[in-house]
Order: sequence, then structure tokens, then C-alpha cells
Amino acid sequence: MSKRITLKEIANKFNVSIATVSKALNDSYEISTKTKEKIQEYARQRHYKPNSVALSLLNKKTKTIGVIIPNIMNSFFTKTFVGIEKKADEKGYNLISCISNESYEKEVKTMELLKNGTLDGFILSIAEETQAKEQYEHFKNAINEGVPIVMFDRVTEEIDCDKVIVNDLEGAYNATRHLILTGCKKIALISVIDNLSVGKLRVEGYKKALQKFNIAVDDKLIVKIGKNEDFETAMKIILSDKAIDGLLCLEESSAVRSLELVKKMSYKIPEDMSIICFTNGKLPRYVTPRITTISQHGKYIGETAAEMLIDRLESKDSDQIPFTTKVIKTSLIERDTTKRLD
Repeated sequence: MSKRITLKEIANKFNVSIATVSKALNDSYEISTKTKEKIQEYARQRHYKPNSVALSLLNKKTKTIGVIIPNIMNSFFTKTFVGIEKKADEKGYNLISCISNESYEKEVKTMELLKNGTLDGFILSIAEETQAKEQYEHFKNAINEGVPIVMFDRVTEEIDCDKVIVNDLEGAYNATRHLILTGCKKIALISVIDNLSVGKLRVEGYKKALQKFNIAVDDKLIVKIGKNEDFETAMKIILSDKAIDGLLCLEESSAVRSLELVKKMSYKIPEDMSIICFTNGKLPRYVTPRITTISQHGKYIGETAAEMLIDRLESKDSDQIPFTTKVIKTSLIERDTTKRLD
């Protein structure tokens, strides 16, 4: 197997600088036509391939973005990544993707590993453990070292950076409102994401809708189930109250599990029990009956986040551009677990 030829070797062959070779291979007007043709022909004959690390040292850009996702099993993050990849590909950027698995320690280690010269910026959603600990020093360090960050979905006000968020409060408000308008009198909220900023916003939206319709907020109906708790037992306790006729689940896996339990308990859906959940993934669409969902438009969020970061990276005076937060509206996708509005 032949040895890979380098820019330095080409430069030595023609007794020119590495920068001259790079410009010649990129067809720069700064290099004479005769010199360009000789260098390009020599490189072609020896099957020269650009070394991305060497080019990044010359250009001080790697054209690579780090993407850190907290949970790949969550369909919302999968859709978001698809959007990021689409926009990055259009703009000629590569991605290095990592999963924090909701771990603060893994998130910190991943950022330390990636930011040391191998990428231009980060797109990330904060790990659950990081939000629970409220420890954000690793984000501040990256920004202070000149590595820009765009946060999406799970964000914190403690970090000054560009952000793309879902209007979670409005989404929960509209979902609760829909349940009320279709006849639900007693609506329980099911949360397995109480540590997350998005979970707290969704609880606020639920409460706001109840208050709007003069329904008293009953904290006993706000069911927060921790990772170490038995989900089915907690749900059986809340469903022992037969007056409950609506469930707002703050993410899709709890909605699917709730649906199966409600069916076992012989509720008619949606006549006796209506269900709405966040995240319009595959699970809610392929269970029976199909679950009404709140779509967060994950692919569009990913595209928006990637565009924001790339625009900042390619701006000559990025330090002068103020940080912005873009808010994406949700949509209610009506299916079989809710009654139709008259």
C-alpha cells in the first residue's frame, strides 16, 4: 500500500511553501496558472487527498460541529438530529455526534474531548442530571475558549448563547384546553421528567389552562413519577379516582404505558378517558387506539439550530452579533384518544 502524500512533500518538490500548495490546489487567483497546473497535475498523479486536520490548522476552521443529544431513544431528539444533519450537509459541515445518556459527567467529558481543536462549535440539549445539579461551568468554559454553543429544547438562562426552544408552556396549555373543551372534567398530569426545564414549563401550561376555565388546580392530580418508582403502581393509585377522565402525559413512553393500563382497567377510550401526550413520534401513531399528540417539530428545530450556529461561525464579526432565542410553536395532532370538538 502506497504512502499517503502530504502538502509538505508537494511543497518540498516544488520548493514552495505549504500555503502556496494549498492555494494552488484550491485554484486561488494568487498563484500563477503555470505553477497551479504543475502542482495540481503532480497531486493528481499521486492521488493526493486533503488532510482535514492539516487544513483546519491552516484555515483555523475544521468545518465540523459537535452534537450532544441526551437520549437517542427519544424520537424527538432523533428527529432533531435529522434536521441538524440536513442543514449541516447543505452548508458543507461534518458532524461528530455523541449521547450524554442524561449524565452530567459524560456531558462534561464529551465536551472536553471534542473542543480541543477538533470542531468549530456545539449544538446540544442539556442532560437531565446537569439540569438537576444546575452545574453549567463546562458550557461557560467552552464559550470562553471561543467555541460557540447553540442549545435546543433543554436550555438554561445561566448561559448566554443562541437557543432554539419549543413553546412548551403554550403546548401544554392548548392540550389541556382541548381536553376541557371536549368534555373532560378532571384531568391528571403524568410527568416522568420533573427534573427538566421543559417538564416544569409543561406543568405551568397545564395549570394556566385549568385556571383559565375556573377549574381548581389539585396538586394530587399532578403525578410526578421518579426513575426508581414503579410506574404501574403509581398510575393505579391515581386511577383509583374514577372521576379522572383525562390524562396529559408529558412525554410519549408514559402515554403508551398509561394507555395500556387504562385499557386493562376496561376504560372506553375516549368516551371514559381521553389521553394527550407530548412528542409526535412513532409510538403514539402505531398503538391502538392512536394517541393524540403535541408535535414539537423536531426536524425544523434541528435545522434552525444548525443554521444559527453556522451563521455565527461564518460571520466575520460574530462577537458583535447578539445572542438570540428562537421559539418554535407546537401543533396538536388529533387522533383516536380524544373526542372531537363539536
